[in-house]
Amino acid sequence: MKTYVTKPHEVERQWFVVDAEGQTLGRLSTRIATILRGKHKPIYSPAVDCGDYVVVINADKVKVTGRRLEQKKYYRHSGYVGGLKEITLSQQLEKFPERVLESAVKGMLPKNALGRKMFKKLKVYPGPEHPHQAQLPQPLEID
Repeated sequence: MKTYVTKPHEVERQWFVVDAEGQTLGRLSTRIATILRGKHKPIYSPAVDCGDYVVVINADKVKVTGRRLEQKKYYRHSGYVGGLKEITLSQQLEKFPERVLESAVKGMLPKNALGRKMFKKLKVYPGPEHPHQAQLPQPLEID
C-alpha cells in the first residue's frame, strides 16, 4: 500500500457562510477552526493548508454562557511602559464584535506560518451583510 500525501495544488476550496446569531461562542469557534484547518475533508494533511473559506455574519449576536460578559478580559499592549490595556467581553462586543470571534478562532489554529495562512480565510462581519456573494458561499449549519 502507498501512503497518499496531499499536495497544495490538489486542494479544492469551498466557501461557507455561518450565521452566528444565537450560537455559543466556543462551540461555534471550534467548528469554524475545524473547517479552516480542513479536518472535515478526507484529504486532510497537517502540513498542508486544506481548509475552506468561512464567512461569519451576525457576529455581534453571538452568545456566551455564565458570567463571561463581565469576567472575561482581553488584553493588548502598546509597547510602551504602562501601556497594557484591558477590556471586558461585553465592552469588546459593543465596540468590535468581530474581534471576539476572531480571537477565539485564532487561539484554536496552529501558532506558525500555516496557522496565519489559515486565519486569513476567515471573514467576520458584525451584521447580516457580507461582500462575498460572488463566491456563492454554501450555508453551514452549526448544531
